[in-house]
This record gives sequence, C-alpha cells and structure tokens, in this order.
Amino acid sequence: MDVSDGIQARAVSFRYRGRPALSDVSFDVEPGVTGLLGPNGAGKSTLMNLVATLRRPATGKLTVDGLDVMTDTTKIRSRVGWLPQRFDVLGFATVERNVAYAAWAKGIDGAARDDAVEKALRAVDLWERRTHRARTLSGGMRQRLGIACAVVHDPAVVVLDEPTVGLDPVQRVGIRRLIQDLGHRATVLVSTHMLEDLAALTSKVIVLNEGRLVYSGGIADLADRGVHRQDGSISAVEAGYAALLCSDQDLGDE
Repeated sequence: MDVSDGIQARAVSFRYRGRPALSDVSFDVEPGVTGLLGPNGAGKSTLMNLVATLRRPATGKLTVDGLDVMTDTTKIRSRVGWLPQRFDVLGFATVERNVAYAAWAKGIDGAARDDAVEKALRAVDLWERRTHRARTLSGGMRQRLGIACAVVHDPAVVVLDEPTVGLDPVQRVGIRRLIQDLGHRATVLVSTHMLEDLAALTSKVIVLNEGRLVYSGGIADLADRGVHRQDGSISAVEAGYAALLCSDQDLGDE
C-alpha cells in the first residue's frame, strides 16, 4: 500500500431531516492516528459516514486518500476500512469465514483472499482462533474480529467508531495497541468518549460540538487548557476538553 493522502474537508456541511448536522467544517487528517471527540449529537457519526461514503455532503468538498467523495465513491470504498460502533458478525460462521466474506465483499479473490485473511487475522492476534465460531468470542475478541474485517483489504484510510466501548481495561489496552499499529501504515480516524484511550493513542485530535468544528490540533495543547482546572477526579486532557466545550457553549449563547 502506498502512503495515504489522508482526509481533507473544506467547508463541509450536511443536513439531516432538515436540521444541520455539520456546518462548514474544515480540517486535515494526516497519516497516523487522529482522534475525533464531541458530545452526543455533535456530528461525529455523520462525519464518519461521509468519509465512508455512506452519505454525501450537502455543500463543501471532502477528499479521502486524494479522491473526491462526490465523484469517486467506488474507488474510495476500496481504500477505506470502516468499523461502525454497532456491527454484525456471522455468529454461526467461523472467525476465518467472517474475514473471508469481508475480503470477498472488497473484491479479493482466490489465493489472494486466503493470504489477505491470514494477514488480517494475524494482525489482530486471532489466527489461532480462526476455526472458532464468531459467537463464542469475548467482547474484546469480537472487536478485533470487526477490525480484521475492516482492514482485510489493506485500506489507506481506517475509520473506527467507538472501538473500545463496552470493553474492560485489559481489552481496551489490546485494541489501543492494534489501532496504534494501524496508524503506522494508514490514516486512522477514531471516535471515542474515552479520553484516556485517546491520550494513549495519538497526539492529534478534532473536536466537534453541535455540528461545528471547535478544535483541531494537538492533544497536549488541549490538556494545557485544563491544567488549572483539573483535580483528583479529572485529568488535564479531560479538564481541557470540558473547558473547550464550556467556552464554545458560552460563545453560542452570546
């Protein structure tokens, strides 16, 4: 796989049932891992759906790996790995069969499919469980299976929606390591409400609030906003994030 060209948004807007879900959002996501933050209803899922070409912007320009989502949908889908927060697996099929089906759906055939499946399962440390039925997997293993299905075609861009939600601390550490590894060879956009996961994954973050971009930059700079607000119950990153949202709310009320 060639080096990813990342994701670029310029004044992207989207309306859902007549209401603005994203409003004039502009940012750049470079190769590596970038976090996507925001409260419920901020527009995170909408943005990820746009990147995955499941929806189209109402206005503005969005490019994924150098391709325009309005004109190059098929090419983009072949280069994007997408794992929604809620995803289905073939419970009665084996782990290997699930990934093989995902490879087939991405147009990988024959011996190339076998090689791709093995590579993906080894990457998520599930090769030894390839003959197990998917319904027997633990929560963490199921998440790893979902990621294997998402990346079996070696995508240039990987989009993950809440990949550690519902997992215990040990399982979350495993998923974080996997995402970090993906970031060495792809552009990874990961949405999460767990700031401690994000702080361990990346130095880059995008924050949305009420459909607007309110921050794009380093996680260290975000933490600096909360240095004087933290206490024993909240980290500097969490305090900085809360301060950012409060400041944005105050501006919106003026």
